[in-house]
Amino acid sequence: MSDAIRFRPMTEADIEAVLKIEYAAFSHPWTRGLFLDSLKTYDCWVMFEGTQQVGHGVIQLILDEAHLLNITIKAESQGRGLGLQLLEHLMQHARSRGANDCFLEVRASNQSAYRLYERYGFNEVGRRRDYYPAVGGREDALVMVCPLFD
Repeated sequence: MSDAIRFRPMTEADIEAVLKIEYAAFSHPWTRGLFLDSLKTYDCWVMFEGTQQVGHGVIQLILDEAHLLNITIKAESQGRGLGLQLLEHLMQHARSRGANDCFLEVRASNQSAYRLYERYGFNEVGRRRDYYPAVGGREDALVMVCPLFD
């Protein structure tokens, strides 16, 4: 039996732990400044398993549209369904705030994230060429959308 999963809004005091998870998970992680700016403008969440912080997510809400900007699970905690639980929490939050659809971009090479989004109900609707910085150049982003109301 694993420890209970819980979520709470991110605060500035969480940034160190968030950055540790972010930098271990990505080749091109978000910066401290990006997270600090996000706290002022977007809905930012941290995820705990028991007392351990295992993930975070950032979602932008504009009128009836949500945009998933960041979703990260601690590298050593991946592969156990936590990403799906975090995504579900963020989508429920967006729904509760009146969002009808959620959009996101995902690296074309990030197949595990792509499968997670697809499993949740996101569909690929486009491609942004050279959207992400990548080792040795740029990488395309796949644009996905999910209706939040049936």
